[in-house]
Amino acid sequence: MAVIPLLTPHKMGNFDLSHRIVLAPLTRQRSYGNVPQPHAIIYYSQRATNGGLLITEATGVSNTAQGYTDTPGIWTKEHVEAWKPIVQAVHDKGAIFFCQLWHVGRVSNTSFQPNGQDPICPSDKPLTPQLRHSGEGAEFSPPRRLGIEEIPGIINDFRAAARNAMEAGFDGVEIHGANGYLIEQFMKDSVNDRTDEYGGSIENRCRFAREVVEAVIDEIGHERVGMRLSPYSDYMECYDSNPNDLGMYMAHTLSKYNLVHLHVVEPRMVVVEGRMKIQHSLRPMREAFGGIFIAAGGYNREEGNKVVKEGYTDLVAFGRLFLANPDLPKRFEIDAPLNKYNRNTFYTPDPIIGYTDYPFLDSKA
Repeated sequence: MAVIPLLTPHKMGNFDLSHRIVLAPLTRQRSYGNVPQPHAIIYYSQRATNGGLLITEATGVSNTAQGYTDTPGIWTKEHVEAWKPIVQAVHDKGAIFFCQLWHVGRVSNTSFQPNGQDPICPSDKPLTPQLRHSGEGAEFSPPRRLGIEEIPGIINDFRAAARNAMEAGFDGVEIHGANGYLIEQFMKDSVNDRTDEYGGSIENRCRFAREVVEAVIDEIGHERVGMRLSPYSDYMECYDSNPNDLGMYMAHTLSKYNLVHLHVVEPRMVVVEGRMKIQHSLRPMREAFGGIFIAAGGYNREEGNKVVKEGYTDLVAFGRLFLANPDLPKRFEIDAPLNKYNRNTFYTPDPIIGYTDYPFLDSKA
């Protein structure tokens, strides 16, 4: 039988992975009142395999980190206790589970903020109204520029959240530095117009990210910390005038911290011979980082096998395909047909429909 690259084992720091297929962090908006719910036990454990790596949906580090309805948090004791049975169910399947730590920054409005205050951001640049993932309109309140004296408190929120994740039983954390949220708002010059030590040069704009990483490492150890970046994206009007230099700076910097993984989102797909194709532009970052590299961005079985075989990446994160196919590694193993995902149920609050009701190959699973 031919070797399937995605299904070969690999070592990620202290973790022995049985395959290279990662559950990408996927916001599902089913954590009512920011508290993870029992139905998440089923959802995550369905996608857990012995030696597989799962990353949680983006999880708020504080009560100022919120910008979406019913996304999970990990800043209170209640959150920690709610996560424990979910983590245990994943571990019972033999899987490795990382919690993604998140702060939305300006991608919010006063209704999500404590006491109706303005969302925080490195600048006071507003975000224009747009459609949510769910198709509903979203209004964003003008953000408040963080005072330099406030920044250590935000960094400490990430530190405390990492500590809480360990208490909940997670194997590690992934710091969310992508997709136009707070850390990326500091890193990219379309948003960050500061003139103090947190603005201007790439080094200064990345200072906040470095300090968050340092705080989390100091709290739980580098062997339990990864980070997600998207230097080439323009999500939430957050882009950079020199994404190549930004990506390379962060890859070199994070390599020095000896993070357990670097997880990077590919640039947008391009049309080649009438088909949408992944650009495969992350190799310089992969080589600069030197550690375990996770690529994300529209991969299928064929593309995933190709990039692992060629050494372009160590692991591949799958989002929509894993959402719709809880037994994705098995389907890839035998090249079985895939369930089609339903975008209309990605973000609905239903605890079953579009969440835990996608069928397995084996209906008894």
